[in-house]
Amino acid sequence: MNNEKKSLSRRSFLGKGILGASALSLLPHLTYPHSIQTPNPADMHAVRLGFIGVGRQAMGILNGMMRIPGVEIKAAADVYKIKLDRFKLRVDKISKDLGKPVPQVDVYANYKDLLARKDIDAVVIASPDHWHALMAIAACNAGKDVYLEKPLTLTIKEGQELAKAVRKNGAILAVGSQQRSDLNFQHAARMVLKGQIGKVEKVLVHVGQPEHPKPYDLPEQPLPEGLDWQTWLGPLPKIHYNEALNPAITLNPEQNEKIWGAWRSYKETGGGYMTDWGAHMFDIAQWGLGMDRSGPVRVIPGKEGQPLTYQYANGVEMVVGPFDEGRQGVKFIGDKGWIKVSRGNFDSSNPELKPTLERPNLGYPPHYWDFIDSVVKRKDPIVPVEVGLSTLIVCTIGNIAHELGRPLNWDPVKQTFVKDKKANAKLHYNYENGYTL
Repeated sequence: MNNEKKSLSRRSFLGKGILGASALSLLPHLTYPHSIQTPNPADMHAVRLGFIGVGRQAMGILNGMMRIPGVEIKAAADVYKIKLDRFKLRVDKISKDLGKPVPQVDVYANYKDLLARKDIDAVVIASPDHWHALMAIAACNAGKDVYLEKPLTLTIKEGQELAKAVRKNGAILAVGSQQRSDLNFQHAARMVLKGQIGKVEKVLVHVGQPEHPKPYDLPEQPLPEGLDWQTWLGPLPKIHYNEALNPAITLNPEQNEKIWGAWRSYKETGGGYMTDWGAHMFDIAQWGLGMDRSGPVRVIPGKEGQPLTYQYANGVEMVVGPFDEGRQGVKFIGDKGWIKVSRGNFDSSNPELKPTLERPNLGYPPHYWDFIDSVVKRKDPIVPVEVGLSTLIVCTIGNIAHELGRPLNWDPVKQTFVKDKKANAKLHYNYENGYTL
């Protein structure tokens, strides 16, 4: 059987299972299979992936995705040529390490050329946040499924438009909020939802400090060879290049990024820790509160020693800032006890509430497996677009309240500020350089 026949078109995946009897239960948590049964090669159907944005984060995703049975890497796109060269070398190396044939990988400077390929089923988008919406909407319109790095988009308006595009096109879109696929975080949310700490009264969330982005203040530096800076900027107002925004690499000798792209830290290009780590931690807080696809009704900016605070219609308060050991994490406080969770840590007022299961070694991250399984079975992943949007909203309205310096009332159903024209003007920004949403 040739490769084309073994590959499934996006519309013909329905009802097929790439991982045999292994399955996911998403209500209200992901359940790991006790074992993974490798499919019979004669029955396998490939999920053919393209990557858009191949910086440091994409390298980790690539390493995980290539270990999932049936996944094929077909192409990559980026505005920085040397990172495309590294991508091809990395695919070669991982393939050889896994004892697999080295695939032909095509690379493109323009992501639209990749999306035009009929032999690509899904794309991984790991670009800076300001490109998420345009790339993901274009992917959905091109008939591709999408694994999209968090946060969902840079602005709330972008996220709303992306959610429409996903459902209009019948696409599968998974947000890279991998803590939902972690047993500690799953267990914490499940115990809170089951009432094991009683009625929740307060949630503490630490996303890191400084929480909010600052104005761009880096000095201008010469552009590295092979980087299309104007296209990197895309719809953003023009700012000068500094290597912290798109860290340079070399291949001979090999020198990978020494830092994460600092575009996350600046108002012109990102949302600070509020959207970077907040996309993880607010996501868990919302999950445990049963507020997926909903959210708070009021946000009060932190000032004069008081922390940023969200208020929900049921009276629960969510307070942002360091707590206990200072780890980035979430602490649920109820009238009968508390649970706190962070990466690699779980603690509770009642020792009997601690998780007893251990995460099995699947050989690849379960969050990536959930996406591939969702593509094959045509089902929503554990973090679908609407959940990614509600998390993005929590992150972003906190930044808007901080910027305006006053409390804001939010309508989680209409997804807009209540009778506040100045605040609603912050739901998006004016695209430049000829781009439109």
